[in-house]
Amino acid sequence: MKLSVLLDRARDHALPVIANITDDDLSRPTPCADYDVKALLDHLLHVVVEFQKLAAKQDADFSHTPAYPDWRAQYPAETAKLVDAWGEPGATDGIAGNMGMPAQTVGGLVLLDLTIHISDLAQATGQRFEPDGEVFTEVHALVTQMGPMATEMNVFKPAVDAPADASPFEQLLAATGRDPRWSA
Repeated sequence: MKLSVLLDRARDHALPVIANITDDDLSRPTPCADYDVKALLDHLLHVVVEFQKLAAKQDADFSHTPAYPDWRAQYPAETAKLVDAWGEPGATDGIAGNMGMPAQTVGGLVLLDLTIHISDLAQATGQRFEPDGEVFTEVHALVTQMGPMATEMNVFKPAVDAPADASPFEQLLAATGRDPRWSA
């Protein structure tokens, strides 16, 4: 399935989670120990913005994460731009900007972030989240393919054991080093 379609489906599942985050939620911890909800919102929005550049074969800047005070309005707008950027002819061809990786793989990374970090935000704010089935399939394949390297580069923590009755998505979260049933 085309990457932009998968990103659009991920966006459809992400936006309700974003819309239900309240100001009172912003200082809550998340499954990502380095981020509270507001910091994770800023991080994910920065990823969404910078990966638009990568789709256009421009260099991205991840040297700092700016604060996005208008994140409620920016998420719908910037994720729509992300979908459009990765839907442009040639976006998944060649090498993506300064990432030095195949563009198709880089596009998969933003799909992964838009799925896993939305799950983190949902857990942190007491919401339920389940990704689109085809998005899950693609993200699962990416985690399986890149998991050891991602762990080595500290992108993922070492995998943890999932509960015996874990859903496939909970098993995927465990593969990224997250407690699939984390709560604050």
